[in-house]
Amino acid sequence: MTGPAIAPAGSGASERYEAVIGIEIHCQLKTASKMFCGCSTEIDGAAPNSHCCPVCLGLPGVLPTINKTAVEYVIATGFAIEATVAATTRWDRKNYFYPDLPKGYQISQYQLPLAANGRLTFDTSAGRFTVRVRRAHLEEDTGRLIHDELDGRRVSLIDFNRSGMPLMEIVTEPDIRTAEQARRYAEELRLLMRTIGASDAEMENGQMRVEANVSIRPRGREAFGTRVEVKNMNSMRAVERAISFEIERQAAEIDAGGTIRMETRGWEDGSQSTYHMRPKEEENDYRYFPEPDLPPLLTTPEWLAEIRARLPELPAARRARYRDAFGLSAYDAGVLVNDAAATALFEGALAAGRGVPVKLLANWVTGEYMRLAKEDARGGSADPAELAALVKLVADGAISGTNAKEVLADHFSSGRPVASIVESGGFRQISDAGALRAVIDEVLAANPAAVADYRSGRAAAVAFLVGQVMKATRGQANAAMVQTFLRERLDNVE
Repeated sequence: MTGPAIAPAGSGASERYEAVIGIEIHCQLKTASKMFCGCSTEIDGAAPNSHCCPVCLGLPGVLPTINKTAVEYVIATGFAIEATVAATTRWDRKNYFYPDLPKGYQISQYQLPLAANGRLTFDTSAGRFTVRVRRAHLEEDTGRLIHDELDGRRVSLIDFNRSGMPLMEIVTEPDIRTAEQARRYAEELRLLMRTIGASDAEMENGQMRVEANVSIRPRGREAFGTRVEVKNMNSMRAVERAISFEIERQAAEIDAGGTIRMETRGWEDGSQSTYHMRPKEEENDYRYFPEPDLPPLLTTPEWLAEIRARLPELPAARRARYRDAFGLSAYDAGVLVNDAAATALFEGALAAGRGVPVKLLANWVTGEYMRLAKEDARGGSADPAELAALVKLVADGAISGTNAKEVLADHFSSGRPVASIVESGGFRQISDAGALRAVIDEVLAANPAAVADYRSGRAAAVAFLVGQVMKATRGQANAAMVQTFLRERLDNVE
């Protein structure tokens, strides 16, 4: 399961060879029942083989029934990726024999997918990039093999709970040239699936599976090289690392005088390398033919219009709105849109708090709120209206940023209203000139060495003295006023 180590940056492989990468992604759709039967899709934690029936077990004499919601999710995805949605589609049998495929074939779509000829645009470190999407179609999932030990023997057990789960397969054209582009494409598609509600797309739970077809060719050559399929990538980081490794492996093989064989390889996180799994099948090996138990599916203009009308604002459009309408940076817009909870909080706070400074609100959501959410282990949350109220207090100078962080942390964990926390904690910012000057006089009297440092030209002494004033006021002093009054007093100290 080991292979040559990935060559370090600057090894020359990327200068001599160009990678050609196509991505196939399977997303488990968020439906209540399976693709062609009424079995529940709530299989997490269920006993093995407890969520299956004669249809998803492929027993003789049963007939499949199409899941309408699954079809609508694929159509919605087609609209979201600017694809052409078919007026007529049909089902095909993909024939192959494997222990976790009880019928000996998989109901899928081959010649007439639901959506075709789309595209997805996303940001990379080198700029915006567009990938053409060849097709998005529906199929049913297989069962799951579990390799274990039983009575001292190594055995393979089969759990058919997953058999028949609705899957959407999305296939790109071979447009991708780098491992980073592949990862960014997968991340953008995952975000799109979550935004339209089609799938939770959690890779760690098997709800999204990414497979890459990777080949390399000498730079300047038009013909493609021999492609290798890479599977078993269980995280976005693994997608990028596995493809990077495979590009370098193929380059090393060719440089050593070898040839690349068409195969399926798996990614192993432990060794950070790909390994041979089996020879790669060609499409004609599957002997596709029309599914005789399901009629063609017709999509009416009225039905399509209804599905399109239900689409929410898509990630790319929302990022553009945040940049253009609110003046947010591309980075802040991306951070907000990439986190569903952050997006909901930001939008909710904007709606609840009229006049709340948008950029300041975005900073609090992407900064302190997301930090609390990341560290949270007790299910805390922030109410949009309360966050808007807190940001307004900061903007109005009624509370310091330091104290505001304490208030948000308290609200996040306890759910108490911001006003109540501010009142009980005595967090109102001190902006009274007389009160501040009195505290400053006390701090100067207690720190003659710092005053002498300032008088001798050491400007850093001011920061120390400001810190002492803030400490004396428990962070409640208006920092800007403290700076002004402190310099006035220092410049007049005799």
